[in-house]
Amino acid sequence: MDKILEAILMSSYPDHMKQGLVRRVIEASKQSMDSEQCWLMLELSTKLFLVGDTKFKRSVGKEVLEAYGHYHREAFEEFFNARFLLSLLQEGYGPLGKRSVYVLDYIHLGLPFVSDGPSANDIFSLLRTEVLRKVCERPGLKQCVRISKLLTQYPQCIPMGKRQALFCQQLVRCIGQFRPASGREEAIVDFLDQVIKVSALLQKIWKTQVSSILPSLKELFTIISSTDEQDPPSIALASVVQYVPLELMDGILRNLTNDDSITDVQMMMAIGRMIEWVSWPLGKNIDKWIIALLKGLAAVKKFSILIEITLSKIERVFSKLLYPILREGELSILRYMLLSFQHSHEAFHLLLPHIPRVVAALHKENSNSAASCLEQLAELIHCMFFRFSGFPDLYEPVVEAIKTLPIPNEDRIKYLLGQNAWTSQKNELASFYPRLASKSEPGKIGLINLGNTCYMNSIIQALFMASDFRRSVLSLAENSSQPLMAKLQWLFAFLEHSQRPAISPESFFSASWPPWFTRGAQQDCSEYLKYLLDRLHEEERTGRRIYQKLKESTLISQAEQQQPANKTLIEKMFGGRIKTKIRCLKCLKVSSREEAFTDLSLAFPPVDNHVPIASSSTSLLPVEEMGPQAVQSSVEVPSRTCDSPRRFAKPAVPGENHPQILPVETLGPGSQETPFPPRAEQDATGTKPDEDLALALREQIRGPTASRSVPDLINYFLSPEMLTAENRYHCDNCASLQDAEKLAELTEGPHYLILTLLRFSFDLRAMRRRKILDNVSVPLVLKLPVLMSSEDPSGGANPPRNASACKAFASVVYDLCSVVVHSGVSSESGHYYCYARECEDVAAESNLKDASQSGAPEKPPDVAIQWYLFNDTRVSFSSFESVSNVTSFLPKDTAYLLFYRQRAGQSRDTGRGATGESSRVNGDLHSPDKSLMEAIAKDNIMYLQEQEKEARSRSAYISALPKSPLWWKDFDGDDDDSSSGGCGHDPGGGSSSFHGLVF
Repeated sequence: MDKILEAILMSSYPDHMKQGLVRRVIEASKQSMDSEQCWLMLELSTKLFLVGDTKFKRSVGKEVLEAYGHYHREAFEEFFNARFLLSLLQEGYGPLGKRSVYVLDYIHLGLPFVSDGPSANDIFSLLRTEVLRKVCERPGLKQCVRISKLLTQYPQCIPMGKRQALFCQQLVRCIGQFRPASGREEAIVDFLDQVIKVSALLQKIWKTQVSSILPSLKELFTIISSTDEQDPPSIALASVVQYVPLELMDGILRNLTNDDSITDVQMMMAIGRMIEWVSWPLGKNIDKWIIALLKGLAAVKKFSILIEITLSKIERVFSKLLYPILREGELSILRYMLLSFQHSHEAFHLLLPHIPRVVAALHKENSNSAASCLEQLAELIHCMFFRFSGFPDLYEPVVEAIKTLPIPNEDRIKYLLGQNAWTSQKNELASFYPRLASKSEPGKIGLINLGNTCYMNSIIQALFMASDFRRSVLSLAENSSQPLMAKLQWLFAFLEHSQRPAISPESFFSASWPPWFTRGAQQDCSEYLKYLLDRLHEEERTGRRIYQKLKESTLISQAEQQQPANKTLIEKMFGGRIKTKIRCLKCLKVSSREEAFTDLSLAFPPVDNHVPIASSSTSLLPVEEMGPQAVQSSVEVPSRTCDSPRRFAKPAVPGENHPQILPVETLGPGSQETPFPPRAEQDATGTKPDEDLALALREQIRGPTASRSVPDLINYFLSPEMLTAENRYHCDNCASLQDAEKLAELTEGPHYLILTLLRFSFDLRAMRRRKILDNVSVPLVLKLPVLMSSEDPSGGANPPRNASACKAFASVVYDLCSVVVHSGVSSESGHYYCYARECEDVAAESNLKDASQSGAPEKPPDVAIQWYLFNDTRVSFSSFESVSNVTSFLPKDTAYLLFYRQRAGQSRDTGRGATGESSRVNGDLHSPDKSLMEAIAKDNIMYLQEQEKEARSRSAYISALPKSPLWWKDFDGDDDDSSSGGCGHDPGGGSSSFHGLVF
C-alpha cells in the first residue's frame, strides 16, 4: 500500500486525479492490516508531512496519519512513541538529521491518538522538558505560535514547578524579539493575530498558577529597562501586560519602586517604552499601569525620574490625541502628567505651541470621541491656567483656540489639582526646579518663589523698576539702624548686578514678612506693600532719632553733624497728602482734616452706577486720561475757580456765586483733545445748565459697567459723598447727627503714585469674599488734579455768603511704570505677576526729540518704551498692548496695583501745591557699598562654577538615556511630506512599519 501511494505521488497525473487516487488509498486503511504494513504507511506519511516539498504532499501525509491513527490505534501508539519524538525534537528527521519546522505540528497532530494511552505520561513528560528547551533557544514568532497552540490544547505539556516560571520568563524573552515580516497591511494583521496566540498562553498559565506572574514581570522589566540600543525590545510585549490582573498592581509596583538595585536610567527607559506601548491596539490597561507606576515613584519621592520622563514624553503623548484608536489611554496619561507636574510650568509650556493645531484637528474630526477629548483637554488647560498664571503672552493663542469649550468651575479645578499633585511640600521639590542656564533674554533677573510668595516678588520687581527709588536705595550709605532697608539694598544690588537668572529673596522675605501673615499661604500684595513701606518709613525715622541723640551727645564728628532731611525716603518717593472735608447740611459748617498717604485705594462704583455729585455747587477738577503725545508741558496752567468755604451741595442762596463742574477730558494716544462742555469762566454764552454739566460728569465717572477706566475710579474717589441715614455725620456745631456731604481733595501729589483697585468685596448672598472681575482700562499717561491753595485757614467759621476764596488746581502728569496683576477669582487663591518698564525722563525726552526729527513715529513714544513681564523666575519681553489687553483674553487676570511716576519739571515741596521732583531725589548718587559689590562678584564666580559642574553632570546623565524610536510623526515634521502615513516603511519589518499602518 505504501508503494502504491508513493507511486501515485511520483506520477505525472494532475493533482485532482492524484487526490482521487489518494482518497481510495485512505479508504483502504479502514480494512484490517498487519502491523508491518501500518508501520510502512506511518513512515511514509511522516516523511511526507515533515519534508514534503509541496503543500499537496504535506496534506496527503496529514490525512494518512490521521486515518491510521484513527483506524489502527495500537500500531500508531507503537510507532508514535516517546523515543521517536525525542529524536525528532533533538536530532531532526531522517538519516541526515534534517530539521523540520513542522515537527511541533506533527506532534500536535499525533497527540489526540495517544493522549489516553499507556505511553501518554512519558510523552507529556518528554514534551514538558522539550518545550522549555525550545523557548530557551529563542525561536521565532511562528515556532512560538506552534508551541502555544500545542500547550493551550494540552496543558499537560506545560512545565511544572520552578520550570514553569522559567518557561514563562523565556517565553517573555521570545516575545520581546518578535517583529512583523513587513509593513504591508496583511502582514501586520497576521502579526497581531500571532502575537495574541502567544500571549494568550501566558494568560492561561497565570490563571492556573499566579506565582508565575511575578517572575514573568521581573523578566519583562529587565528587558524594557535595558539600555542596549542594538536590539530594542518589541512593542509586542505590551500584549503581556494586558493580562496581568489589576488587583496585583499595587503590590507589584510597590516592590518595583522600592527596589534600590534599579537605577534611575533603567526606570526611565522602562516607563518610556511603556508609554510607547499605549499606541498599540493590544496594549489594554497599559495606561493604568503607567499611571500607577508614576504614582508609586511619587510616593517614594523619586521626583527626578518623574520630571525627566514627563519632559521627554509629554509632547509625544499629546500628539497621539490626533488618533482615535489611541486616544483614551493617551488622554489619561496626559491628564496625570499635567495635573501632577505642579512644581513648574515647564511641562505644560512644552505643549502650548501644539495645542491650537490639535484642537483644530479635533474640531474638524467631528466625532463623539473627538468631542469628549476636547472637553477633557479644555478642562486640563484651564487647570494649568489656574495653576500657572502670569503668562498672558504665551496663553493668548491657546485661549483663542478653546474659547468655545466649557470652562470648569474653581472647585472642580482645585479638586483635580489637589488629587494629583506629587507633593504639597514645596521644599521637597526645591532641588528639581527647572535649571536656568543663564539670564533671561531681556537681561532682567527673576525672583524664586518661596512658596506662594508671588505677592512679594511682584511688589519687589515693581519697586525695583521704579528707577528713582532704586537708585536712591542703592546709593544709601550703610546704616545699622535700618536693617530692613539694608536688606532691600542688598536685594536690589543683586537684581542689578547678579549673573544668576533668578535669585532667592529669602533673607528679605524673613525680615519684611508681616507677622499676621500665614507662611506658605497666598496673601494680599497691597497689604504687604503698605506694611513694607510703613516699616521702611518708621525705620528711617527711628534712625534719625538715634542720629539726633548721637549728635547731642557729640559721639559723632562735627563734620558729620548734618541736619537730616525733613522727609524720609518713603515720603519723598511715595508720600502724598489728601484733605478730607465734611460739611453739615444743616448749619453749613465745614470741618477738614489733612492726612498723608502712600497709596490711593480706589473703590468701584456701586452696581447701579450712581455717583453722588452735587448738581450746582461743586467745584471739581477731574482726572484726565491722556495719550503719550498729548502733553507738551509737564504742568498745566492752574485752573482757577472762585468758591466759598461752603463748596458742598446746599440750597441755592440768592446772590451767591456758583462754581461750575469741570468735566473729564480724555485723550487717546496721538489724538486731539475731545471737547467737553466748556468751563463757566471761559464761556460767556451758550453754556449748558449746571444740571446738564453734572449729568455729563456723572456719565464720565461711572462709564459702562463692563468697561471702566482708572480715571473713572479716581473721579469716583474724589466725587462728593452724601452722609445720610445710618451714615450720618455728628456735627459738633449742631451737637447731633446730621446729613452731611464729604469731599476729598489731593493737596500734594507723590513722586510715585500707587493706586490700588479694590477688587475684593464681601458677597452677603454667598457669605464669602469675591473678586470684581470688571475690565478696567489703564491709561499710559494720567493727569491728576492737585489743589494748589486752600481757603481761609480759619477753617470751620462760616464767612459771609458773598465772600469767596480763590482756589488753584494743577493737573500733574503721571506716566505708568508698573502694573501688578492678580490672576484668580478670589483673594485667597490665585497668582500675582508684574508688568513694568524703565520710566525715565531722559528716555521720554529723547523719544520726543527723535519723533520730532523723523516725523510721525509708528508708535507714540511712551508706547514704544520696552515693557517687561516679571513672573517669579521668568522674565520676558512684553508691551503696553499686552498690559491693556490681558483681561480681554484672560478674564481672571486683572490689574490690581498701579505705579505711576510723576514727570520731571513739576515743582515739589512748594507749600501745599502740586508735587514734582527731579529723578535724583537724594542728590548725588553713588554706587553700592564696596563690600556689597564684592559679595555680588563672589556670588557670580560661584554661580559660574555651579553652572559648569551642572553642565558636566547633566551631559553625562543625558548621554546615558537612549533615544526613543520614531514611531510617530513629530510635531515639527513637514506637513507636505506625509504620503507615507506619518512614518517610513521599514523593508526589514521594523516597528516603524507597524505604526505606519496603525496611524
